[in-house]
Amino acid sequence: MIAEKNSSRPYFPQADDSRPVDIKCVGVTKIFRDFWMRPRVRAVDGVDLEVRRGQVCGLLGPNGSGKSTTIKMLLGLLTPTAGRIAVMGKRPRHVDTKKEIGYLPEESYLYRFLSARETLDYYGRLFRIPAPIRRERVSKLLEMVGLEAVEHRPVGEFSKGMQRRVGLAQTLINDPQLLILDEPTSGMDPVGARQIKDVIEKLAERGKTILLCTHLLSDVEDLCERVAIMFGGKVRAEGTCGELLEQQELTNLQTDRLPADAVAEIQAVLAKRGLGLRSVEQPRRRLESLFLEIVDTARKEGTHTSGARSGGQIADFLRAGATEVAGDTEADGVEILDSLAAKAAAPQPAPATTAPAATREDDTLAELVARPTPPPGAAHPAQAPRAVEADTGPDDDPDDDVLASLTRR
Repeated sequence: MIAEKNSSRPYFPQADDSRPVDIKCVGVTKIFRDFWMRPRVRAVDGVDLEVRRGQVCGLLGPNGSGKSTTIKMLLGLLTPTAGRIAVMGKRPRHVDTKKEIGYLPEESYLYRFLSARETLDYYGRLFRIPAPIRRERVSKLLEMVGLEAVEHRPVGEFSKGMQRRVGLAQTLINDPQLLILDEPTSGMDPVGARQIKDVIEKLAERGKTILLCTHLLSDVEDLCERVAIMFGGKVRAEGTCGELLEQQELTNLQTDRLPADAVAEIQAVLAKRGLGLRSVEQPRRRLESLFLEIVDTARKEGTHTSGARSGGQIADFLRAGATEVAGDTEADGVEILDSLAAKAAAPQPAPATTAPAATREDDTLAELVARPTPPPGAAHPAQAPRAVEADTGPDDDPDDDVLASLTRR
């Protein structure tokens, strides 16, 4: 096959069997049963799947083929009926695997009255990321997905494509090693889809493992190193895009434009060998490239838009892999992780005049226990005036309530 190099194709690293296996499925089967425990639906049937560190693996199949059920079992939301699953070297329900996974569901389940910044800050709090680091990560992620100009607008006012951008940023807030993305470019215009695909490609270059579930086959061709095609709960085909798409019985020849007499000569040469010229046509460019060229030209002319902007650089807190990306090396990624870990481990000083919430509650309980029973005829304790304790400042840890403090004691 002779053809010019397609520069739009991403760089796929050479196969390396020494890379760790982040996802491993062996004979995984899931059967849904009815009320009487009779087998009703065999959603997944004997699936074998292996995804190594740094790979982008595409999981394809029509509706009802078992893709979503497989993803839910990988996340530990469903238990397989048979077979074994290992995610990051542990069972899917192991607690330690959760902090290493970022999941983007097919639908963006966001709180519509929160802004984009508040949404990312909320998910950062769930991972207990310290406030200074959390604010820095939120700003970098909003810039990366092109939403820094509308970060204070409620996400309920966003289009579906802009909500998908927020969802992708939320997926990356904890710097996960494994990303499971379900239809990441759904509802996006071609410009936004191209930007998100560029982000996914750069994340893979930084060593992230990505399982991509989509119906857009062009996304799979652009991004995926390996592909698994499912139907009826089974993996019907698996391999690289080159292995699955190459047509061994045909040969493409690409050259400069040929005049009619040259085409006739080629036909005569082929006829001597018992071959025919199937078609002669001018190559066509992809509609996506034409669309992006028109939009880029309009932007250079100074035309503005009120929607999402072009995404920025990849946030530097995301771990870098062995390959050098945008000037970042593996040592740079280690230094970033060390600085973030030092900030997270640094103790936060508490105000000297602040009394811990648990101490004040213990004093109050001790006072109630030690209070003597009033003699007959005396005023009821509820009628006696109570001393109001002065507010000496915020609690030592405002995120812990009184019950949690008493439990710790």
